[in-house]
Amino acid sequence: MSTAQETADGEAQPWGEVTPDAARRLLLAAVEAFAERGYHATTTRDIASRAGMSPAALYIHYKTKEELLHRISRIGHEKALEILRTASRAEGGPAERLADAVSSFVRWHAGGRTTARVVQYELDSLGPEARAEIVGLRRQVNAEVRGIIEDGVRSGDFDVMDVQGTTLAVLSLCIDVARWFNVNGPRTPEEVGALYADLVLRMVGAGEPGAAQR
Repeated sequence: MSTAQETADGEAQPWGEVTPDAARRLLLAAVEAFAERGYHATTTRDIASRAGMSPAALYIHYKTKEELLHRISRIGHEKALEILRTASRAEGGPAERLADAVSSFVRWHAGGRTTARVVQYELDSLGPEARAEIVGLRRQVNAEVRGIIEDGVRSGDFDVMDVQGTTLAVLSLCIDVARWFNVNGPRTPEEVGALYADLVLRMVGAGEPGAAQR
């Protein structure tokens, strides 16, 4: 399955925000090349070839290989933040919101696993300025999940001794799905999302969503 065909939350991953079409094709080719070979082992010639273009054509849209990685990372992290922010600000108690956040985040990492591997595991390939921007987005991602857990602790829905440590554990669990998920495996992204949501609720000492109110 190509990067363009991967899905997240049941929707195509079109990179529709990337224009013109040639820039989008190059970005898709870069995602596939970085995921397959790693950033440092990939050349601009490799990327252009995958996109069916000449190396010179790449520089019309991207000044450097790092600019491609930076754009992939920024778009990916902004999407991840949007997913978690939507869940954290939804109606419902902490358990419902945490379950929604985890299941949605896992579906994104499973359905868009090729993109997610590049987004999550190539951070150190970025230069200082680009890296700092992505680290800032990661802090916002962390804050959304931490906020839900803190709400649950305050309300008595969760039994958590170390909120920050638990937040890191939850995010690590979700992110790692991109490393091992296999589209030909026994579970769909939706099934893995549901499983992980249940595991995380057990981790924070919650029952089913709404259990504290029964």
